[in-house]
Amino acid sequence: MTSEGEENFFMPSTSSNPAIGSTSTTDGSLTCKKRKLTSIVWNEFEKVIIDGQDYTICKHCKSKLKADSKNGTKHLHVHLDRCIKRRNVAIKQQFLAIERKGYGKVQIGGYTFDQDISKEKLACAIILHEYPLSIVDHACFRDFASSLQPLFKMVSRNTIKDDIMKIYEFEKGKMSSYLEKLETRMAITTDMWTSNQKKGYMAITVHYIDESWLLHHHIVRKLSTITVDNCSSNDGMIDILSEKLSSSGLDVIRVEIEQICESVAYWSATPSRVEKFEDAARQLRLPCNKKLCLDCKTRWNSTYLMLSIAITYKDVFPRLKQREKLYTTVPSEEEWNLVREICERLKLFYNITKLFSGRNYPNVNTFFIKVCEIKEALYDWLIYSNEVVSTMASSMLEKFDKYWSRCHIVMAIAVVLDPRYQMKILEFYFPIMYRSEASSEIGKIRQLCYDLLFEYQSKSKMGQQTSSHGASSVSNLFELTYDEQDPLSKFDLFVHSTSEEGHVKLELDYYLEETVLPRISDFDVLSWWKKNGIKYPNLQMIVRDIYAIPVSTVAS
Repeated sequence: MTSEGEENFFMPSTSSNPAIGSTSTTDGSLTCKKRKLTSIVWNEFEKVIIDGQDYTICKHCKSKLKADSKNGTKHLHVHLDRCIKRRNVAIKQQFLAIERKGYGKVQIGGYTFDQDISKEKLACAIILHEYPLSIVDHACFRDFASSLQPLFKMVSRNTIKDDIMKIYEFEKGKMSSYLEKLETRMAITTDMWTSNQKKGYMAITVHYIDESWLLHHHIVRKLSTITVDNCSSNDGMIDILSEKLSSSGLDVIRVEIEQICESVAYWSATPSRVEKFEDAARQLRLPCNKKLCLDCKTRWNSTYLMLSIAITYKDVFPRLKQREKLYTTVPSEEEWNLVREICERLKLFYNITKLFSGRNYPNVNTFFIKVCEIKEALYDWLIYSNEVVSTMASSMLEKFDKYWSRCHIVMAIAVVLDPRYQMKILEFYFPIMYRSEASSEIGKIRQLCYDLLFEYQSKSKMGQQTSSHGASSVSNLFELTYDEQDPLSKFDLFVHSTSEEGHVKLELDYYLEETVLPRISDFDVLSWWKKNGIKYPNLQMIVRDIYAIPVSTVAS
């Protein structure tokens, strides 16, 4: 017999006589058929076997209590009543959770409300959606949270701020640990921005390709101030070759477009003028799906958008001149023709900027082709009959040559390592870029590819193994690695790589002998290198590092 609230549970018998209700196993031992535990007390204990003895562990304080048939469950009830840990988390209450199974079926089970988990969820929501910290003080939000879970105690602004910082420190630790173990190089970009409190910040973003060949971008640190030795070194390639060139071109034509700028400024100054302008456009049966916008003189793309939109309303301005006495800056036909010429040329820069504003795919390889298109276009503009356009092209070419020398090597190597282009793309574009010096420049890029391969081979254990192509003599070449104490060690590598007699083919040689792949729009260059890393292990490592380099700075 047991007292009320108790429950007997049966353990294996240790006597020589078989226990009633027991069954025999194959090894002769006896096991008892245990009765199903029905007391609610077992929701708060976990049964274990230690040294052949049955015990039960309190889920709250982790105390160990005996769990044999003599004790029943009364001592477990007594422990729960006295358990300090259980009383301290009294906020945790058992509820019935409804899980929908489909076809009108639901399953009801128990779940535990936890104040700490709910606080963490709230902090994550504020981080993800950029809610203000003051949301915890909003009366309607507090009422909403209370209606969902009356037991949730809304936290203060300072508390939620501390919770957010804890999440930040935890995630920062995880990211630092991950980056330290990452077996690849990382590219870094910086972005300056100003908060609503007028404080300046610099967000530092790392870019890398992981073991699964996926491109990642993470903000790793935010600084209130930083000192750099050269501001231009913070510019991305696309920012240099679009922003700098276009800005220099617009400086040349600023006087020629002044009338149009003033016209746009006049008719976009007040709501009443905007309404009058749109009425005139409708009378001419022109769609008003784009509004006039005044440019920012330091942002070339805003000037392009201003001019391209103004051109669509070219016939509206002289019509309004007849109705508005205060409007006196009507552009002439020659000015409109000039602006049309300029817009057609700036459109190239605008489209390239839009193309590379995304960052979900590697683009350092494809950017090379677009830059070559820019150089080719600038040469055409230079010999154009319109003096303003040719002057603009001359100014832009001067900037182009200056910045091209800084970044063309990385872009050229990246495009060579794209199996759709290889060295063929240099042979196609460099005669346009360098004219008579094209062969020399192609040779420089080729040699840089070999130098880079030698560098990676010297750092890679794979470089000491026989090539997967079966050339046994390759291992002898790999023994010739770069020695910092011997400046001519690179010369030894160069001799081996360029010698006619007994030339040992390297990974790069085999790669460049492959047929150039067809250019298809959905080609995934990272997937190709992921699959072909067995044939070209060192080239694969180079690709993984170079293709992580962004061609534009990444906004935070």
